[in-house]
Amino acid sequence: MAGNLSHRPGLVRLNSRRNPLHAAPPEALFILSAISQYVGAVIAVRLFAQLAPAPSAWLRVIAAALWLLLFSAGNLRRSGRLTREQLKSAVIFGIATAFMNLTFYLAISRLDLGKGVAIEFIGPITVAALTTRTKRNAVALLLAAVGVVVLSGIEIDKEPLGLLFIFLAALFWGIYIVIGARVARYDRGVAGLGIGLAVGAVVLMPFGVAQSGPAWSSPTILGWCLLIGLFSNAVAYGIDQYTLRRIPVRRFSVLLALLPVTATIFGFLFLDQTPSITDLLGIGLVLAGVVAQQRDTLPTIEP
Repeated sequence: MAGNLSHRPGLVRLNSRRNPLHAAPPEALFILSAISQYVGAVIAVRLFAQLAPAPSAWLRVIAAALWLLLFSAGNLRRSGRLTREQLKSAVIFGIATAFMNLTFYLAISRLDLGKGVAIEFIGPITVAALTTRTKRNAVALLLAAVGVVVLSGIEIDKEPLGLLFIFLAALFWGIYIVIGARVARYDRGVAGLGIGLAVGAVVLMPFGVAQSGPAWSSPTILGWCLLIGLFSNAVAYGIDQYTLRRIPVRRFSVLLALLPVTATIFGFLFLDQTPSITDLLGIGLVLAGVVAQQRDTLPTIEP
């Protein structure tokens, strides 16, 4: 009976006794994911002096696919191949994620990390707005949205190309959430993400290969790219997959407001990007929105 229930829509199989990620509060998982993601982002920004943003993003996706396929090899052997529908979702997910990484890197090479992530949050805000049903959640979304607008206070004529890239990244981030939730429901660990990113790396090749020469002649640069792929994709997005099995897309999207806050803090600590009083006000509004939202979860069953 449990085997049949685990494949019903909306039900997620969890076993908190075996995996601490299933027992941890989603907010804690988001903070852990954000720290991992922006450790990778800080490394990437510093690497731009030696390797252009486009090949950095491409090599990040390649590295992430290798890490995730390594992590999920045992799971794939035990559970068998992905079905055609699962493979299709994984491929769309991987391509969207790859282009999200590319446009994000092209943007943060021109914008401050914290403000770039804040503007990119337009994608998750749109998803949250389309899935919000209660007044409490609407208020939480409004607080988070206003906070992100405050954080993104950048003149539109100051860096138009950077803004174009970050708006594209926001679009791909929205697709990442919606399709990522579907991939997570298949309950195949990070196998779907790994396969999807492998396809995404192939699709991204024309954008990244042209300027990638410095990486192939420097084991140090390749090593940094492997670390970026591990922290920013394999660990961060892997945690996202676990979280998406536990909470609705709406709550996930609002919790993503923690990412601009984390990015601002990392920009201050490691990139000499000092937040203003206005930025701190934006951070406060974002945190208020996260605290105010309804803490609903998906139905769960124990195997």
